[in-house]
Amino acid sequence: MAVRIKICGITNEEDGLAAAKFGADALGFVFAPSPRRISVERAREIIKVLPPLVQTVGVFVNEDPEKVLSTAAACGLDILQFHGDESATYCSSFDRRVIKAVRLQSRDDLDNLSKYVNVVDALLLDTYVPNKLGGTGITFDWKLAVKARRYGRIILAGGLNPENVAAAISMVKPYAVDASSGLEQSPGAKDHEKMAQFMREAIQ
Repeated sequence: MAVRIKICGITNEEDGLAAAKFGADALGFVFAPSPRRISVERAREIIKVLPPLVQTVGVFVNEDPEKVLSTAAACGLDILQFHGDESATYCSSFDRRVIKAVRLQSRDDLDNLSKYVNVVDALLLDTYVPNKLGGTGITFDWKLAVKARRYGRIILAGGLNPENVAAAISMVKPYAVDASSGLEQSPGAKDHEKMAQFMREAIQ
């Protein structure tokens, strides 16, 4: 089965439409503090013009559940991604598909994944960097991601770019890959050639 591709940190229509044209299966919109943070109104405008069958993912960090639900309804989000310290109970309280992001630093962090088995629809594995919850542009030990596959569908993130995504997929065999900062010309602005190249490398 072909790997799915998610492009995160979309902040404008041009980048969203380009990512969809190049073949992205899903686009991520960040509603948490970040250089790529987007307003509810702006996200709604972008999502409204996306072609059908492109999934939209809202990224939240330790957000009030009511705020998550109101944002999802206002924007038309298909999937919720939680990138903070959200518990399994928190993740299970929503009636939409859920991705739980976990930052991996060592083998000990793998034990944290077991609590989300049969609770979330996929686990997004990202790089642990102190005081940064994502968009670091730094890879982690992919051997940990291989071991994490026992806990369910894996979305591999953390420093992926056109130069390393093929090797990452070959080694980890994830359900999906997720890229953000590795496809930018500046924070929040995508490099369209990098996006196109990333797609080509990911699906070869």
